[in-house]
Amino acid sequence: MSYDAWIGREIRAKDRLDEGLAARWLATFDLATPHPPIMPQGIHFALCTPQAPTAKLGEDGHPAREDGADSFLPSFQMPRRMWASSTIHFHAPIAIGAVIAQTSRIAAISEKQGSTGPLAFVDVSRETRANGTLAVVETQSIVYREAANPGQALAPPPLGEASFSPEGWDAHRVLTPDPRLLFRYSALTFNTHRIHYDAPYASEVERYRGLVVHGPLIASLLLQLAARELGENRLRAFRFRGLSPAIAGEPLHLVMRASAEGYELAAFAGDGRQVTAASAAL
Repeated sequence: MSYDAWIGREIRAKDRLDEGLAARWLATFDLATPHPPIMPQGIHFALCTPQAPTAKLGEDGHPAREDGADSFLPSFQMPRRMWASSTIHFHAPIAIGAVIAQTSRIAAISEKQGSTGPLAFVDVSRETRANGTLAVVETQSIVYREAANPGQALAPPPLGEASFSPEGWDAHRVLTPDPRLLFRYSALTFNTHRIHYDAPYASEVERYRGLVVHGPLIASLLLQLAARELGENRLRAFRFRGLSPAIAGEPLHLVMRASAEGYELAAFAGDGRQVTAASAAL
């Protein structure tokens, strides 16, 4: 099937980073109010969020995809959707009170055959401006998969006997994302994907072993680790890619070290299974 009709489609949105949203973001991550009032990198994930009416949501909680000129994303028949990766360039910090304008455009669509079956990828390019100044440029890759087999094993596998070692990493933080954190992040980003808050759906329909930690939530935590080590709003570029699901209620190890290109970051489960790969440059 040709998806040429979707390439180049755009949607525009406006928002304002008001004091309430800023306070809720900071409270979610136990961060102090910044002085001067410049928000940490990653706040753009909570700006210009999807606002589809509830009646327009699909079974998984995402806005339903339809054929036609009004549909931004292609109407793939594969129902499972994941945030595969993002490449982000930070051009300017975003201050509390800033007026936000965002343009999202379908940049590329491709289909591939993966080890678990057919996959479809959509790259969405997104420009975020704050008070008219270009602040963030992001290319987000979304992957679609076929429905899970009701009898297939839950993913990821149960935690093994091994344990993660931070040896060789310059910085290390461990925390356990629990359902409260996932709920708050879903609320901040207006993300209604049920794998993040509906445990029976996550296990029975999509065959995950528990509630799935959001990919951009892990990315936000890695950005905060970088800020702790390097200072706020120091990164020029950041890229992250999901490798394996992280499950709520299980320890998550966040690590960082210098590399030839800048910095390497990652997230690991408690038994050493890598969840996220990331890189950053000043």
